Amino acid sequence: MGTSYQPPYTLTPRVLALVADIGEALGQLTGRAGSPTPPTLRRGNRLRSIQASLAIENNSLTLEQVTAVIAGKRVLGPPKEIQEVRNAFAAYEAMPAWKPWSSKDLLTAHKLLMSGLVDHPGRFRTTGVGIAQGKKIVHLAPPAARVPGLMNELLNWLKNTDAHPLIASCVFHYEFEFIHPFSDGNGRMGRLWQTLILSRWKPLLAWVPVETVIRERQAEYYAALATSDRAGNSTAFIEFLLSAQLQALHEASATDQVGDQVSDQVKALLKCLAAQPLTALACMKKLRLAHRPTFRKNYLQPALEAGLIERTLPDKPNSSLQKYRLRQK
Repeated sequence: MGTSYQPPYTLTPRVLALVADIGEALGQLTGRAGSPTPPTLRRGNRLRSIQASLAIENNSLTLEQVTAVIAGKRVLGPPKEIQEVRNAFAAYEAMPAWKPWSSKDLLTAHKLLMSGLVDHPGRFRTTGVGIAQGKKIVHLAPPAARVPGLMNELLNWLKNTDAHPLIASCVFHYEFEFIHPFSDGNGRMGRLWQTLILSRWKPLLAWVPVETVIRERQAEYYAALATSDRAGNSTAFIEFLLSAQLQALHEASATDQVGDQVSDQVKALLKCLAAQPLTALACMKKLRLAHRPTFRKNYLQPALEAGLIERTLPDKPNSSLQKYRLRQK
């Protein structure tokens, strides 16, 4: 116990390069927005964060359904999954009042997030737990009796560390998942708490949905956890999470260049194209759309007409090699 505890990790050249790139991307986004938390980023991105974080935990509700639940509309879906959405929204909304290093706030957050879903929300686990993939146990968490002490050490380290907030948030996320302090909800709590830590450093990061990138790269997320477990340090997990944060900032930047008048469908398409040009079919796959006319009418045509995207082969609009890319402004 005390402040001498030091979680093991290494500052690799890749970690340092990613921290620098994230700083640059943040500067560009904040500078263009003219405000640390532009309203166009807020509500839509908050709902994306919630939907993606819960989807990682096998919640089947779509972004449209999540939006409807939060708007108070009736949604056909499993009651447990609807409860998960309501709880997550309440937790993310309460986040600004919490201190990242406070054990009391951590337990309060878990109670909000897991109320009605587990027997003892807001309490550390009292039994042993192992994390399984299929029939194989991939991680055996520390004994329950050690959890309060380990969490105190980790929270004290977080309060007193000189590590850059980007790195400290990743280290905390890894150590939290390793300790696995709760009977359930550890994944979504780890992602929520990392967002809280980052938002204390840069308020804009409360509204950048890194969870959507983690959801897209879910296999990498678990692989990085496993690699760090084997290595006995969080370096691989830090590299993964920083790369996800950078990707989320690039995607937020692409969608933030358009105003409130642009539909959520068009913003979703712009986000798809943030990394690289894609064919219509590849876009539909990423957006999980099966109906081509809907895609053309609600996504592709409005984005083309607004001058937000362009064809890679403008002289051959019907070419089988046709791709779409963001238009540089």
